Amino acid sequence: MRDYLKPTLLIAPLLLFLAVAYIVPFLGVVSWSFTLPQPGIGNYTSAVTDPLIISVFVRTFRICLFVTVFAVIMAYAIALIWVRGTPTQRLIAELCILIPFWISVLTRAFGWVALLSNRGLINTWLTQLGAISEPLTLVRNEFGVILGMVHFLIPFAVFPIASAMRSLDERVLLAARGMGSSRTRTFLQVFLPMTAPGILGAAIMVFVFSLGFFITPAILGGGRSVMAAELIYLRIFQSPNWGLGAAISVLMMVIVGLLLTLLMRYARPKSMLS
Repeated sequence: MRDYLKPTLLIAPLLLFLAVAYIVPFLGVVSWSFTLPQPGIGNYTSAVTDPLIISVFVRTFRICLFVTVFAVIMAYAIALIWVRGTPTQRLIAELCILIPFWISVLTRAFGWVALLSNRGLINTWLTQLGAISEPLTLVRNEFGVILGMVHFLIPFAVFPIASAMRSLDERVLLAARGMGSSRTRTFLQVFLPMTAPGILGAAIMVFVFSLGFFITPAILGGGRSVMAAELIYLRIFQSPNWGLGAAISVLMMVIVGLLLTLLMRYARPKSMLS
């Protein structure tokens, strides 16, 4: 057996599993989008012209954009501590990154409801302190959705940023400091640009993940901040309009595919994962 065939045979079961588990069902969804309730492209026409669907797409991208910005900023700060902090700081940062992976998304969402609802801990404390006279509306709106999604996605954004930070050549930073550059200037003009691939990779990863969020927006949005994934669920299981739901799903997959192509093209994932 030729040497180059051995790796192919090793990954063949994985490729077969992925094809059966993902590609075949997706092709079925594509088929629904063109055949239900009648053959044609009517579902795609509705998806790009219906004001309700367009408003959901706009809300989805707006929320995902805010989530991406806030999550990446916070993840950058955590990654900086994790990579360049003292041993104690690194341990605390590592715990903050890893512990959330042990808690389900459903538990986190209901935890935020307990904190942010009108009778939740935050409103109760603020009322008892006399800071507010009426409860603040912190859930069943976009604010609650964004907060819950940012909390969930920060750990995912940390890893590509931390990988980019670890791959830096320390000699470049020492050279900048040796030439009289201040810490702030070195960070802004040397360190930050050199970690840009990790930032871009984290941003695209968070944006792609947030596009498909369902549980967190459904619970914290309370049906008032419907995102694309929830709309697909409503169209398939409650309307029902399987063809339109399938068309929206295909459009979302196309968008995710374009974003992943952008990641592979510009973020240099091999260098981030090295």
